[in-house]
Amino acid sequence: MRVILCAATAVLSSLATATCTQHGQHQCSKLAKKLNIQDATVWFTEYVSAGTNMSFPDAHPTCAQGALTAGVDFCRVALYVATSSRSGISMEAWLPSNWTGRFLSTGNGGLNGCLSYSDMLYTVGLGFATVGANNGHNGTSGEPFLNNPDVVTDFAWRSVHTNAVVGKQISKAFYSKKHTKSYYLGCSTGGRQGFKSAQSFPDDFDGIVAGAPAFNFNNLTSWSGHFYLRIGAPGSPTFLTPAQWFAVHADIMAQCDGLDGHVDGILEDPQLCHYRPESLLCPPGTNASSTCLTGTQASTVRSIFSNLHGADGALVYPRMQPGSELLGTPYIYWSGQPFAYTADWFRYVIHSDPAWDPATLGPADYALADALNPADIRTWSGDLSKVRARGARILHWHGLQDQIISSEISPLYYDHVARTMNLPSGELDEFYRFFRISGTGHCQGGPGASFIGQGRLAAASLEPEQNVLMAVVRWVEQGTAPESILGSAVVNGSVVYQRRHCKYPLRNVYTGEGDPKDPDTWECV
Repeated sequence: MRVILCAATAVLSSLATATCTQHGQHQCSKLAKKLNIQDATVWFTEYVSAGTNMSFPDAHPTCAQGALTAGVDFCRVALYVATSSRSGISMEAWLPSNWTGRFLSTGNGGLNGCLSYSDMLYTVGLGFATVGANNGHNGTSGEPFLNNPDVVTDFAWRSVHTNAVVGKQISKAFYSKKHTKSYYLGCSTGGRQGFKSAQSFPDDFDGIVAGAPAFNFNNLTSWSGHFYLRIGAPGSPTFLTPAQWFAVHADIMAQCDGLDGHVDGILEDPQLCHYRPESLLCPPGTNASSTCLTGTQASTVRSIFSNLHGADGALVYPRMQPGSELLGTPYIYWSGQPFAYTADWFRYVIHSDPAWDPATLGPADYALADALNPADIRTWSGDLSKVRARGARILHWHGLQDQIISSEISPLYYDHVARTMNLPSGELDEFYRFFRISGTGHCQGGPGASFIGQGRLAAASLEPEQNVLMAVVRWVEQGTAPESILGSAVVNGSVVYQRRHCKYPLRNVYTGEGDPKDPDTWECV
């Protein structure tokens, strides 16, 4: 049920709309005086009318935040909250006039200190009192972490927790009543933040949507950085050109695409694909070309699709899943350049040495990062018993063509939870469900049915069957859990086909009967 701060009648719609706007402006303007938040400084309150073109001149240039158009009326509150004597978060609360009673916190991405304004616009438009924060620093660089563990702590967990606690206080002050249910929406680092909340602050949220989580964060940064060592600089014997990556991708599809029963350029379960790059070796007496590989290059490819182990043989991180090659070419891991987030994490946090060279990354660095585990950022606890006990719900999803975080880390975590809690999938299903989303890149995009409501630009429908956010809302508030996620492939604004994405550990298989663009011709087995 929505809480209407002011209502228009059909007869006097114009007058009532103006009255509603005036009422909203008045409520918003006096909010700052009503707030009594410890260690907080309110920068401004601003009433935003539907249709307003919003710009964000205060956003750090590296956040690359473009203009957005408000879809509903809301009160915008911006403030700073000190988290220690040398750290703090910048945060905003967007409070819609047509409130559903629901509260929602958004997450961040990468190492960034950028508010997720797009997600905030998406969720405030759905009637959530929405908050976002800058993760304790501004911009996408890790330089603010240098010699300041408090900023690292904000990044690891304190920003999201503080954002939720303070955001609920702001919401209560504005609406003069407490929220009914609280939710979280995030992907990548935001997915990790959602799980960190579940693991360490289970009372913060009733429902969590966590996409492509940056689990086992220390080892993830090691894994992300090791590709530079394996691929080398452009022109080196180990390096592949973009054209060769296209050839590798086509060969992967030739070897593995049919494993799900239908050849369509999408792997429904990349874990079944054990790719053999030797099939692309150049014939004897020929040189490497755009369509074939040298033995050294084939070794590079094989190493990429192999797990990363430390000096003691222990698993550092699972392999890059086959199928994501083109989404990563040439600007992520295959460019022959160090991965920026790995370089920053090791320079400014692990080694506290801005001159550290990412070309020296090796097993000793992997071990050191994991042992230090700054601010307990690992996010690998398998004990979710407190979430279960309070009746909260977690919807975890991961795109199976993720070019930045291997999708194979997510089933490892799910199985880790099962073993830690001694729960088979049937009992985990009561509060925690994981969905593998085929044909989907990192958090969004990709050639498959990737529109699942994970964000403003990826919502083909608000029906719970097709929208992960509304699915978790229905699960929390009505007790109806999602059995699958119906994704849509959208081209030029039109849905060209749909596919149901299975709940792990099930996988999607084409039945062989009927149009494969019809989701009913696939089954989870």
